[in-house]
Amino acid sequence: MAFLTNLHCKRCRARLLSLCALLLWALPSPAQELVMSGSERALKTAFIYNFTLFTEWPAHVGNTLTLCVRGPDPFDAAIDVLEGKTVAARTLTVQRRGTGSLGGCQVVFVSAAAINTLPRVLEELRGKPVLTIADSPGAARLGVTLNLSVNQNKITFEANLQAARAAQLSLSSKLLRLATEVIQ
Repeated sequence: MAFLTNLHCKRCRARLLSLCALLLWALPSPAQELVMSGSERALKTAFIYNFTLFTEWPAHVGNTLTLCVRGPDPFDAAIDVLEGKTVAARTLTVQRRGTGSLGGCQVVFVSAAAINTLPRVLEELRGKPVLTIADSPGAARLGVTLNLSVNQNKITFEANLQAARAAQLSLSSKLLRLATEVIQ
């Protein structure tokens, strides 16, 4: 992923990331299984980073995008590679919030172990420009914007456009084309 920061052209970077995602999904199942067994955390981290790249926030959001992990951190150190990455002229920071307030977060990942707090999280974030992400079955239907899952040893995701609109976010059509389901 380090080579992506050297690409100065946003359009080139976006095309390359789309191609990488398509190639990852196109891997035959045994190859995908090898990748997943060693680095599911790293792959989910890459998906989260790509989600931020393909999301447009309102102009009033500051120069920093704070990614907050709600609940026990399933990523360990894997998510820390996102610290300091650039997302459309904004700098990404990572914070682990456990059960604390999510004020100041622009991206919130709700861990599977904390999915029971989802109604409170969504209520706290209602109307705020926050991209919500989870990796729990049915989370997109419950109001999470993007929900990761592992199906047949491949990472897939669902998108909830209603949740994105309510959060004043715009998801790229390139991202939506890769979703297994788009909730209108």
